[in-house]
Amino acid sequence: MNSKIQILPSLLGADLGDLRGGIRLAEQAGADALHIDIMDPHFVPNMSFGPSVVKLSRETCPNLYRNVHLMMLRPDLYLKPFAEAGAQTIQIHVEANCDVGNTLIRIRELGLRPAIAINPETPVERLKEFLGIVDEVLVMTVHPGFGAQQFIGECLDKVKYIRDRQPQIDVMVDGGVNGETAPLCIQAGVNMLVSGSYLYKQPDMAKAVEAMRHG
Repeated sequence: MNSKIQILPSLLGADLGDLRGGIRLAEQAGADALHIDIMDPHFVPNMSFGPSVVKLSRETCPNLYRNVHLMMLRPDLYLKPFAEAGAQTIQIHVEANCDVGNTLIRIRELGLRPAIAINPETPVERLKEFLGIVDEVLVMTVHPGFGAQQFIGECLDKVKYIRDRQPQIDVMVDGGVNGETAPLCIQAGVNMLVSGSYLYKQPDMAKAVEAMRHG
């Protein structure tokens, strides 16, 4: 686990008419990584980006780490395209309709960091068999599919379960993270914070990133 609190602006919160500008803004603000949400309309009621946007982020800011969240029913079918586009971490859902364990192993075989994500309504015990083979866990604090949703504080109870079993693992939250909810996440044991709408609406993202990092 990285002891430093890491802040990841979610590109979904940027101006979709100027993605290059949104990527540069995250880097200039001192963000630790860029979070790129990939949605298919089967797993969530929305669609977003594809490998081309991951490639765009690599070309625009090659030194900005690329954390790719596959909200997909069959992420196992798309690992190679996202790896080739420049993903460095790939997160897949425990609720995905594939062999989750094997898919996580394949992510590592591609030279990337494997991560597992869990939705608010899913019992945390579903993670147990995967905690030993991933580098990070993403706890969703909203129902995936849309930005600017209200933070579900009860989801933070899952962090203790994860920490008790794998104290050194990276634990990330995504959904409704802002200046008020970030300290709650950090107190719960989270060390990676994703924020989209909130950060991209700030007049000074760099200042907001620093404030969020220090709770």
